[in-house]
Amino acid sequence: MAGSLVCKDCHCSLASVKEAEAHAEATGHSNFEESAEKLTVRKCVECGKVCRTTVEEESHTRFTQHTTFEDQTCDGVDTEKEMSLLRQEQQQQEDTDMMEPEVNQEWVEQLVAMGFSKNKAIRSLYFSPGATGVEGALEWISSHEDDPKNSDEPLLVPAKKEQPKLTPEEAKAKADELLRKAKAKREAEEREMEKLREAERIRSGKELAAMARKEEEQRLKRMADERKREKEEALRAKEKIKKKLEQDRMERRAAMGLPPELTEEEKEEERRRLEQRAKEEAKAKLPIKSREKADAMRNLLVAMKKANEDSRVGFETLNKLVGNVVAQPDNPKFRTIKLENPAIQKRVGKFPEAIEFLQIAGFRLQDSVMTMDEGDTCLPTLQSALESLDSALNNPFFGAL
Repeated sequence: MAGSLVCKDCHCSLASVKEAEAHAEATGHSNFEESAEKLTVRKCVECGKVCRTTVEEESHTRFTQHTTFEDQTCDGVDTEKEMSLLRQEQQQQEDTDMMEPEVNQEWVEQLVAMGFSKNKAIRSLYFSPGATGVEGALEWISSHEDDPKNSDEPLLVPAKKEQPKLTPEEAKAKADELLRKAKAKREAEEREMEKLREAERIRSGKELAAMARKEEEQRLKRMADERKREKEEALRAKEKIKKKLEQDRMERRAAMGLPPELTEEEKEEERRRLEQRAKEEAKAKLPIKSREKADAMRNLLVAMKKANEDSRVGFETLNKLVGNVVAQPDNPKFRTIKLENPAIQKRVGKFPEAIEFLQIAGFRLQDSVMTMDEGDTCLPTLQSALESLDSALNNPFFGAL
């Protein structure tokens, strides 16, 4: 028993012989073969839509919200049995119009003259192979004496339905109409399949996007957990080191014959030492105000470069002046700049942006002399100035944006 039938002309799967017959009438295709693959037939109870795939059923549910389906899948296609039933139906239809078979009347009269009845003569001529005449009829009668067909009962056969003959124009028009219907049906099926494919593509895209979002959330969570674990481990390690240092200090004090705990004088000295370290660390950090100064200095260098073609000489001189102060902040010689000096005037003094740059860096202008008091020396600001100068000298795209 086959699972289904397949049209070899268009590869359409069919569930029964009747469907194959209807397909043949609609398309003119007549080349069918049996297939072992069973077709799933699910009929929507609410609207009667027949779905033959799971994707088609899911798509129908999404579009119509219909969820009740009736399983009409058959066990298979018994081709011989269905063909036999189809022939019986056709026979029953044909039995409604029966007639006496057409045979050679001269041969009938000869057999009747020999003493046979007219009905037997007609039967012998009808059933004799090849319609070989009176001799064949006589041979058939002698070889079928016990055959029920060899009787005197009238013989009736299905009447031949005369098909109206079509003119070439009518035949061509009918063929064109069949082709048009087949093409329209095929296009409708293709549109339906395209809708199903598009719906499946959208569904798959949404699923992939949801999976990607979930994966990203999990990755971020893992990173957060990892950072939290690292911080906890760092705190534990710091605490362990602190305990070890305290233990070492107590052991050293015990070895020196001192009490384990610090005296009041030692505690005061430790407090002052910690305060000094905190001040130094705070001074080393770049405050928000210094960052604003760094941006202002960089903007001045950009304006200087755009306004003057020979700005590179000024950049190099500024880099030298600021670098000397950073290298030796205690040397008052490097914290004094005489703008009346011809070399300084040529390289720096003629650029208003350069003068303003040095003022932001910490220099004060008074009577053509720029000075920086020791208390005004801010290393973070000077470091920012050097970074901006380095970018102006080495970055070819400095100030391009």
